[in-house]
Amino acid sequence: MTKSFETVIKTGLLCLLVLALADGAFAQGKGRGGGSGRGGGGGSSNRGGGPPPGTGVDRGLGNASERSKGRSDDGLSNASTKSKGRSAEGIERARSNNLRRADDDLRDHPRLPRALHTNANDLRSGYQAALAVNPDLTFGNYVSATRLGQNLNPRFPNITRDAILGGLNSGRSLGQTLQDLGLNDRESKEARKRAENEIKAARKNN
Repeated sequence: MTKSFETVIKTGLLCLLVLALADGAFAQGKGRGGGSGRGGGGGSSNRGGGPPPGTGVDRGLGNASERSKGRSDDGLSNASTKSKGRSAEGIERARSNNLRRADDDLRDHPRLPRALHTNANDLRSGYQAALAVNPDLTFGNYVSATRLGQNLNPRFPNITRDAILGGLNSGRSLGQTLQDLGLNDRESKEARKRAENEIKAARKNN
């Protein structure tokens, strides 16, 4: 065998070896690519089965008010405002305490109802009904509202005891309520002073 022939054979074998190695590397790379493809498919499947981005417990809680257009928050706020943050037991306690003070006042000043052109039972019943609406209404303010209504109603038909109590229930004072009902500052002061003196006189006469 000549040297040139041997060289040709060696060269051919070397080329076959290179081709074999290259084919193996290509097959291995393709296998890894297929695995990556399957992994990508698995990731896609996971995205389909899991929650969309940005969702979760925190977002759900944060959107509760938005979905209800603020009704959930407003409902809680309004409930607290109307009861001034107190429990039902606390509100009932306020009514009971105010009614007990009224009973003491009526017992100590038995002629007070007569000055208001009524009797003790009717005065107490009326006050008890007013407490159902406003548990913080004092008996003194109820008596003043009664007397103011009696004094002013003939000249100002819109000024009644119930109208005055309505103002007190909304958080207005006696003076503010009378001005809301049409009196000027001077008229309001004079009306309150007159009613105060009449009530004091009724208490002194007992």
